[in-house]
Amino acid sequence: MLRCADGSYYTGHTDNLDKRIQEHHMGVICTCYAFHRRPIQLVFSQNFRTREEALVSERQIKGWSRKKKEAMIQGNWVEVSRLARSTQRFKRSL
Repeated sequence: MLRCADGSYYTGHTDNLDKRIQEHHMGVICTCYAFHRRPIQLVFSQNFRTREEALVSERQIKGWSRKKKEAMIQGNWVEVSRLARSTQRFKRSL
């Protein structure tokens, strides 16, 4: 996960993190969300056994609130869990 210059977060997946970070810094892919939001900073990364697992995680995180993403960045898994339960209660009440 990247923190962009405008304070937003970008979540993606790659087979080569170092190479992809360099591509973001250099602005190689002009259609990328982070292109116009440089400079960027890597704030969180995870390793997965398969590309499919990485994609599932990416999609899940993209659906999270900013507070939940920030709790994950800080490694505060208790807060991530609390925010997940809070969201589930809200969805059930609709």
